[in-house]
Parts: sequence; structure tokens; C-alpha cells
Amino acid sequence: MSDAPAPEEKLAYRLITGPDDRSFCERISAALAEGYVLHGSPAVTFNGTAPIVAQAVILPAAVASADAAVATAVDELGLNGEELEFAGEGHA
Repeated sequence: MSDAPAPEEKLAYRLITGPDDRSFCERISAALAEGYVLHGSPAVTFNGTAPIVAQAVILPAAVASADAAVATAVDELGLNGEELEFAGEGHA
């Protein structure tokens, strides 16, 4: 019987941040090699010394699985293509 820890499950979403340098680009490249895809545009700010960048990445399979679960839940509600109505202002 092995006491080795189980491999950590990949997160569906990650936000990678850091200084705008080669190391940051290597981290993004490694995530892409692991099967992640870029999600949205990168963001850049300045911390008073150097630019700090952020890039969100997602696992397409995890997103597809979540989308399928939502579709199944909607089907189980029996809406048959009808839109949901929300009470209150500000909801579509």
C-alpha cells in the first residue's frame, strides 16, 4: 500500500500573474502545454517598479463538462426553450 499523495487535479480556471518577463511567458507556455487555453485578454498594471501582468487560462474539457451539466439541469426544468424570468430590476 502506497502512502504517496494522489496527483493534484488540474483546476478548470487559473489566473497566472507576475512580472512581465521571460519567466511569466514560460509559465503561460507551460500551462498551454498542459492543455489550458487562453481565456480573455491579458491585463497589465504597474506596481511602482515594474509592469505586472495577468492572464486567465481554462481547461476546455472542464468548461465543456460544466456547460453540459448546465444544459442537463435546464432540460430537467422542462423549459422547452422558454426563457427564465427573474424578479427584480437589473436582470435580463
